[in-house]
Amino acid sequence: MRRPLPLIAVALLLGSFVAACGSDDTSGTSSSNTPAATQAAKKLRVGLVTDIGGLNDRSFNQLANQGLEKAKSDLGIEGRVLVSKSNSDYIPNLSTLAQQKYDLVIGVGFLMADAMNTVASKFPSTKFAIIDVDATTLKSKPTNVAGLLFKEQEAGYLVGYMTGLYLKDNGGKMASSVGGQKIPPVDHYIAGFQKGVKAADPGAETSNDYSQKFDDPAPCKELALKQIAAGSKVVFQVAGGCGLGALDAAKEKGVQGIGVDADQAYLGDQIMTSALKKVDVAVYNTIKATQDGAFKGGADTIFDVKSGGVGYGKTNSVGSKYESQVKEIQDKIASGEVTDIPDTVK
Repeated sequence: MRRPLPLIAVALLLGSFVAACGSDDTSGTSSSNTPAATQAAKKLRVGLVTDIGGLNDRSFNQLANQGLEKAKSDLGIEGRVLVSKSNSDYIPNLSTLAQQKYDLVIGVGFLMADAMNTVASKFPSTKFAIIDVDATTLKSKPTNVAGLLFKEQEAGYLVGYMTGLYLKDNGGKMASSVGGQKIPPVDHYIAGFQKGVKAADPGAETSNDYSQKFDDPAPCKELALKQIAAGSKVVFQVAGGCGLGALDAAKEKGVQGIGVDADQAYLGDQIMTSALKKVDVAVYNTIKATQDGAFKGGADTIFDVKSGGVGYGKTNSVGSKYESQVKEIQDKIASGEVTDIPDTVK
């Protein structure tokens, strides 16, 4: 009969076996601690800073957050959102996320451009992205910022064309828009809208007002009511959460309303359609590119009709009559047959 090994011998044998299979000691050279394995185990951390419209604007900021939430679900990233109550919150919010070592920090909106320039310059090792800002135009030219731009004028043209067809059929002579502030992404929508209305109905007129707000619905509702009283039969809101007031005015007065950014058909039967701007897709794609090591700072990604980044949403019973004609125009924009769409409001 073989005699059992002494306990000390067993311990020595086990120790040798563990050493041969590799150790968890970070000073070792085991396969479990290769750079690739470490990177795979590290969860990407993404921070999002809203503009003053907040997460309940039902359009721009809400869409950005949806993109972040989808990335958390699909890609397994860690995400955090900081809500800006005023413009003075932009720098502190962006800085907080950078100081907390988030891998990617996304700023939502044109109003954040100066703050993004300041913070990105102070944290060159952090990756940043900003919606509606051309990264190459930032004052300090930070190479760690990616711009996410949209051809809102193309979406505006499509809903404007539908509006013109409706006016032509129903004897209306005027359509209007309520913008938040006179900034490029807002004016892109409005310029395209006005051009689309005229393309479908050369005899139609358009009017436009700015509320100077993106959060409070009251001033947008007041402006829309004045436009409707002056003869507007279709009101296009381009003011985020404030614009919800304009759509409420359309419902109250029995005229057609057009939503913005998100598909706002759920707001009621008065929503003829919505001008879509797929901010959620832009946010998600940027997070995915960062996770894949394909982030490109100092450059822009442009989302347009051809790429599916902008378009128009669901239609009500009124808008559905014109959907096939609008789809034809959308195809012509995508193919380059329609190109003369302005992006500035005269």
